[in-house]
Amino acid sequence: MKYKRIKPKKIYEEVAETIYEMIRSGQLQPGDKLESVQKLAENFNVGRSAIREALTALKAMGLIEIKQGEGTYIREFETGQIAFPLSSAILMNKEDIAHLLEVRKILELGTAYAAAKKRTASQLKAMESALEYMKLANGNEELEEKADLAFHLAIAEGSQNPLLTTLMSHVSGLMDETMKETRRLWLYSKQASTFRLYEEHVSIYKAIKEQDTELASSLMLEHIENVERVLQDFFDENKK
Repeated sequence: MKYKRIKPKKIYEEVAETIYEMIRSGQLQPGDKLESVQKLAENFNVGRSAIREALTALKAMGLIEIKQGEGTYIREFETGQIAFPLSSAILMNKEDIAHLLEVRKILELGTAYAAAKKRTASQLKAMESALEYMKLANGNEELEEKADLAFHLAIAEGSQNPLLTTLMSHVSGLMDETMKETRRLWLYSKQASTFRLYEEHVSIYKAIKEQDTELASSLMLEHIENVERVLQDFFDENKK
């Protein structure tokens, strides 16, 4: 008999999911201002760092807007259109991951192509910074995962297309979960290593820097297909 894996949630995930449900249920409306970080920390009885991480996750999903010097506001949207769960442990089955990877191919080949064409110096710097953190993580899985996601989001920003950036932000929470799972499985793959994973990101970055649109797009496809193979091998192995 196979049992579904239970993944413990982090404090910030619990906070973010609570706010997410308040938005989805209509308790929090577009335009509403959230309480300060300090006040939210007191109300949730958690540390301020957990609140900041929760707000970062909600911002990545496009649900809130943080205005410097003003506060945090619920963004304008149709509540019925919110369809991306914050905690995506439910995604960890073969079919859902296949769907997500298909979406990633459609989106990220386009973002890589557009970024190679239109990226700015500051956006290249953001990609370099993510790669540097990835390199220096030295086995720190959480840092590696954050750097990995930051790299892909920096490419989306480099596309100079706000719609592509928004779409990538919407799926970033789901991507984060599959990246965690992929990195864990990658370590056990006989044909892969975290260094190879890092090198794939570097190759994509170089193609974007050199403004080689076709190469950037094809390297992104190769990268996602490699992720797909690692996950496929895992699911095939667990059938036995």
